[in-house]
Amino acid sequence: MPADTKADDSTKIPMIGAAVTRITEAPSSFMEGLKQWMKTNLLLMLTIVGVLLGILLGFLARMGSYSEDAVALVSFPGEILMRMLKMLILPLIISSMISGLAQLDPKSSGKMGARALTYYFATTILAAIVGIVLVLIIHPGDPSIKEEVGTGTEEKKVSTLDAFLDLIRNMFPENLLQACFQQAETSYSREKPKIVKFSNETELGSLINETQYITKRSVVYKDGTNVLGLIVFCIAFGIFCGNMGPDGRIMVHFFVVLNEIVMKIVYLIMWYSPFGIMSLIVGKIMSIADLALTAQQLGLYMLTVIIGLLIHGVITLPVIYFAITRKNPWTFFKGMLQAWVTALGTASSAATLPITFKCLEENNHIDCRVTRFVLPVGATVNMDGTALYEAVAALFIAQMNGITLSIGEVIAVSLTATAASIGAASVPSAGLVTMLLVLTAVGLPTQDISMIVAVDWLLDRIRTSINVLGDAFGAGIVYHLSKSELDKMDAELSAREEVEMVDTRKFSIGQRGSVGDKAQAGNSKGGEESAI
Repeated sequence: MPADTKADDSTKIPMIGAAVTRITEAPSSFMEGLKQWMKTNLLLMLTIVGVLLGILLGFLARMGSYSEDAVALVSFPGEILMRMLKMLILPLIISSMISGLAQLDPKSSGKMGARALTYYFATTILAAIVGIVLVLIIHPGDPSIKEEVGTGTEEKKVSTLDAFLDLIRNMFPENLLQACFQQAETSYSREKPKIVKFSNETELGSLINETQYITKRSVVYKDGTNVLGLIVFCIAFGIFCGNMGPDGRIMVHFFVVLNEIVMKIVYLIMWYSPFGIMSLIVGKIMSIADLALTAQQLGLYMLTVIIGLLIHGVITLPVIYFAITRKNPWTFFKGMLQAWVTALGTASSAATLPITFKCLEENNHIDCRVTRFVLPVGATVNMDGTALYEAVAALFIAQMNGITLSIGEVIAVSLTATAASIGAASVPSAGLVTMLLVLTAVGLPTQDISMIVAVDWLLDRIRTSINVLGDAFGAGIVYHLSKSELDKMDAELSAREEVEMVDTRKFSIGQRGSVGDKAQAGNSKGGEESAI
């Protein structure tokens, strides 16, 4: 009996043990999964919390009274974040473009570039069309708004021809070092004519009484990195560096390592970004003069722009991505959340560029050769949100002034908005500068731009986040279309490396064999000598 009891006990123990193990394993695996998820997405969660806290604290701060010094102090950590991110733009663009293009052959890089530019041009035109359709349906502009807000004050002469010539000038900078901190721009000045022609005494009298001026244009250099010029140089440098074969390997390796170092610094800065973004948002909300009045007067205009940007970001871009790749666009967007939230906070697609690289390569597993080529070009050229915003703003100003535009003028607005967005620098509020081109193209009053500046701080953030999203989807599409070529290139490279390895092994074996023969001959000779 005791033996039986012992046997029964021994049979029960494993069952109880197994039951206990099952109960404890489920929570531990769940907890481990939760911990892993928290660890992976901690930075994203902190950034979203930073944005929400920034909005909450900003509106709470508006309830009290504060000085300009307080606003400057609150915004200071955010300013430091912007400075750190902008500091990395130049080394990141140069290293990523050269290292990316050097690892591609000219044919592949040409195809990739053509695909990227086709995508950029198509999505930018679609964005401008969405904006125009919405503004014509909603009709946010009303002459009564102008009576309430007043007429704008800023009037600046601008020529569409000169703007496009400046764009081409900046593509080919005369000094690379200067291109790092300055870009060319056509300036206009009023001068008295040195020689005046007149036909009779009456005309002479009128000339004496009136002072006449002529407008003279000259090319000046204004502060701001000439990203377009640097990109053109880096494309040429990277392609020729890759074509040099073994001779260019040291240079390519240098830029690859430089890119990795910059990305490590980016990763460090990213942990500071939640606090910096919160500071930027709080400071911006605190600095608005009259929030309620602005929202009341320009609310319908803001709504039109925001609806347009949402349609483009939530419908147009995901549908294009799904139609070409047949992959889930929301999974792709989930991987881009960190960059999207950072763009909302910083309002600069160039400052968000380092984080966009990280999200695409690590979360969405896009080949670094694609991101290094497509993203810097996209951050400079692809401005979907800006094109939409400029089209809406131009028609809003026309409606506010009671001007009815013809179909031809509406088409001119969409095309000019598309072209002007390409020339827009990837810095905060650059769209306001290029807006002058759109208004001049259809003869609308340029001084009314100053009226919409009051709400630009919010719209700039939303349109920048759409710009970044457009760049990311573009990289995903280009990678999908170029995948077979990249795989073929990898296969050829590995085959070539294998052949080189075999040759090296044969050479080393041959060397060892010859050395061994010499040694054997020496030994036999020594043996003969000793025998003698």
